[in-house]
Amino acid sequence: MSESGPSRTEQRAGELRSGGGGKVVMFALSAAVGGFLFGFDTAVINGGVAAIQAQFELSSFVTGLAVAVALLGSALGAWYAGRLADNWGRVRVMQLGAVLFFASALGSGLAFGPWDLVVWRIVGGVGIGIASVIAPAYIAEIAPAHLRGRLGSLQQLAIVSGIFVALLSDAWLAGIAGGAAETLWLGLDAWRWMLLVEVVPAVIYGVVAMSIPESPRFLVAQGETTRAAEVLRSALKLARPHEKVESIKASLRREDEPSLRDLRGPHLGLLAIVWVGILLSAFQQFVGINVIFYYSTSLWQAVGFSESDSFTSSVITSIVNIVVTVVAILLVDRIGRRKLLLTGSAGMTVSLATMAICFSQASMAGGEPSLPDPFGPIAFFAANAFVVFFGASWGPVVWVLLGEMFPNRIRAMGLAVAAAAQWVANFLITVTFPPLSQEISLWFAYGLYATFALISFPFVYWKVPETNGRELEDMSNDVPSRAQRSERAGV
Repeated sequence: MSESGPSRTEQRAGELRSGGGGKVVMFALSAAVGGFLFGFDTAVINGGVAAIQAQFELSSFVTGLAVAVALLGSALGAWYAGRLADNWGRVRVMQLGAVLFFASALGSGLAFGPWDLVVWRIVGGVGIGIASVIAPAYIAEIAPAHLRGRLGSLQQLAIVSGIFVALLSDAWLAGIAGGAAETLWLGLDAWRWMLLVEVVPAVIYGVVAMSIPESPRFLVAQGETTRAAEVLRSALKLARPHEKVESIKASLRREDEPSLRDLRGPHLGLLAIVWVGILLSAFQQFVGINVIFYYSTSLWQAVGFSESDSFTSSVITSIVNIVVTVVAILLVDRIGRRKLLLTGSAGMTVSLATMAICFSQASMAGGEPSLPDPFGPIAFFAANAFVVFFGASWGPVVWVLLGEMFPNRIRAMGLAVAAAAQWVANFLITVTFPPLSQEISLWFAYGLYATFALISFPFVYWKVPETNGRELEDMSNDVPSRAQRSERAGV
């Protein structure tokens, strides 16, 4: 085509103003409901950690395992989500995720002991892993380039909204019961109701997943070009959708079915772009963000806050997270992905180092750490500053990049591997926090997270590409196909 970049952008903007933009946003929001459940399921255990530990008489290690085991299920779900999405379609895999969330909520809330609780947490984790892959892939594939960052950030907004609702419902249920371990309705403890309420968003997710069209890129890959053109015409109001279909078809040309072999390359066995995705995912978790959302209530209690104040503090932190995620949505397509990540790395390093310094001043009182004035308020302020820098950068931007940085032909597979790595990293951080904080020290734990935040800065600076404003089809040219790589190697 002879059209220049600016004229194509103006054409797309005009097409969206004619009515397509509203549908695209609606489809993106529907897919992002999976992100809401992702956030809700990972954070809802927060309010019940102490009660579960007491009821089942768990050690600190087993408590950490009960909280973190869902993340192993998430890694499993993420690993297989790419293959399932390429074979079944994005929408059908969303529906599978909804079923898993529903089953996990019922099973976890009615668990008889710690080990069947662990099993149902794994089931929910598989749903989380599926949602973590499918939502960003679907949104990236349905969205136009100039809106892709903002629409991709809806995934993170949904995640932090799910975290907020989970913590708010935890606080409300504990408040009316008089504590997470107290009996509430139908003779069930409040912590059980905290887990049971997830059935509501799980049902909503299943319903909305049945109301959105399949990704046009999946339809083209399956040879259903007429349906793909209809989706493009309906979603984006494209005047010439078949031209877009041909562009997608060219970017998808391959010699066989999707396979993990497509990710192989000369850099320690993988393509360089796959390693970038894996390390982005790992650094997002190694800074310790989910320690704040999984353990914040018990953490603030441990350093002197009352149970009620601890719940309130956790809710405040989740509200801060939502606000700064909205800020990130407004900025991501304006100033680019790399600048946001670099700013976030610097801010997280300072705030985490401040938390480490504060907790180094803790003294033991009755077997529990206690922060003297003014270190308690400073630690709380630093924790929220950390959430601000993370929520405005690494939280949403990593999901945006993972959804758009991989070429069309390996997107689902590349995203699956990167997301699986993220959940493994999340598991390692989550399961090690209780023994690190209780048997070594809190300052060591937060000092470790600060070190990872510091290392993430040069990684982004030297290795992470800027994808702002680029068409997904154009980025497919950056990475040769398996056949092209074999041809260049003389195979």
